[in-house]
Amino acid sequence: MTNSPPLWLNSSKLIEYPEALKFMEHHVHSIRMNQTQEIIWCVEHPSVFTAGTSSKAEHLLNSFGFPVYQTGRGGQYTYHGPGQLVVYIMVDLEKRQKDIRLYISTLEKWIIKTLSHFNINAEQRPGRVGLWVKGKNSREEKIAAIGVRVTKWVTWHGLSINVCPNLDHFQGIIPCGLSEYGITSFEELGVKATLSEVQAKLEKNSPF
Repeated sequence: MTNSPPLWLNSSKLIEYPEALKFMEHHVHSIRMNQTQEIIWCVEHPSVFTAGTSSKAEHLLNSFGFPVYQTGRGGQYTYHGPGQLVVYIMVDLEKRQKDIRLYISTLEKWIIKTLSHFNINAEQRPGRVGLWVKGKNSREEKIAAIGVRVTKWVTWHGLSINVCPNLDHFQGIIPCGLSEYGITSFEELGVKATLSEVQAKLEKNSPF
C-alpha cells in the first residue's frame, strides 16, 4: 500500500459498540500487514458505557440499563451515546513517530484547534487526558475524551467530542475516575453545531 492520507469514513446510522470493535480489529490487522489504507472513522453509538484497562468497578454508579463493555483501550469508564462524535483512528505510527505520549498530545492539539473554530477555548491539563473548558461558575469541565490502544504501533480507539449528548447519562459513572470535575458539551456551552460540522473541521485540521 502507498503511504497516502487516511481514508475518512462517516457512518450515517448509530453503530453498536461491538460492531465498532470488530471493524477496528479487522482493519488494524490489515494495516499492520500493509494490506489496507489507514482509516479515520466517525460514528455515533447508542447509549453505552465502556471500561478501559484502568477502570474500577466502584466507578460504575448506575448503568441506566445501558450495555457495559470491557475494552482494551487505556483509561477508565466513559460514556458514548447519541449526540457525541466518536472518532476511531487507525494509523501506523511506524510511518510517523513511535511515541505514544506524542500521539496523545497530537490528538489533544487537534481537538483544541478544531474547537477553536467554534469559539470554544479548550485546554490541556497536566495529568488529565482529554480537553477541558471553563463551564458554569468557572468550574473546569471536560468536553472531549481520549482513549487509545496501540497494537504493534498501529493505533485504534481514539477520541470523543460532546456536541449534544444527554449529559445526565454521564452521572452513571465517575468519568475517567475524576469526580471533582464536570462534563459539558457544545450545547451546554450555548454553541450550536451539528456532528457533521464538527467532523468537517476535524478532517480539515487533521494532522495525519
